[in-house]
Amino acid sequence: MGTRSRDVIWGGRIMGANMRARSAREEAKRAVCTADRAEAEAWSMRMEGYGGPAQPSPTIGQCINGGLHFLEVECNRCKARASLPLSAIRRPRDTEIWKLEASLKCRSCRKGRYAPPVHMIKLTEQQEITPYRWVHPTEER
Repeated sequence: MGTRSRDVIWGGRIMGANMRARSAREEAKRAVCTADRAEAEAWSMRMEGYGGPAQPSPTIGQCINGGLHFLEVECNRCKARASLPLSAIRRPRDTEIWKLEASLKCRSCRKGRYAPPVHMIKLTEQQEITPYRWVHPTEER
């Protein structure tokens, strides 16, 4: 008769350690998501309530990870509002939100090469404002 195999001796401990590591990873992911959401909501409330300051702000990746997928902006000239999806913005995910403000321009009141700037209002979970009315090509305008 031989000795017990290593699986029998250490198998239970190894499986337990793997389960504890997996649950710790999941808790860490939840904690990171909660922290990202809290930071993004605090910035959003500061922007909506006081109108700023825009710095420091969360990154695009933190906002998306926290569940706030849209940035609401308003044109300084025509006061038109739009909800922009953060996932469609072509910038690295570690770009801070306040750095986007300089590159955002209003399309509806653009004149030639000049397009008036917009200012950021808040971050939202769902698209609250559609930027343009969608018209089917077969419908009359």
